[in-house]
Amino acid sequence: MPAVTIRNLSEETHRALKVRAAKHNRSTEAEMRAILEAAVRPAGRLRLGAALAEMSRKIGLTNADVDALEQTRDARPAEPMCFG
Repeated sequence: MPAVTIRNLSEETHRALKVRAAKHNRSTEAEMRAILEAAVRPAGRLRLGAALAEMSRKIGLTNADVDALEQTRDARPAEPMCFG
């Protein structure tokens, strides 16, 4: 698992992290992981797979529909585009 080192963190920030961690009953390191996780993977983010599945359910798409599309799909490799 990757590790991250944060240099030049002010004493005030480090102390605030320790206080925040104590409020959440976890270590300072665990608190920093939680903060970073929330920053880069917010709970309200769009999840493409879930969005597509929901759209499929709303329009009534079934596995049989997907199978029918697969049977009519052109399986040949795509030809490269020519721009000249």
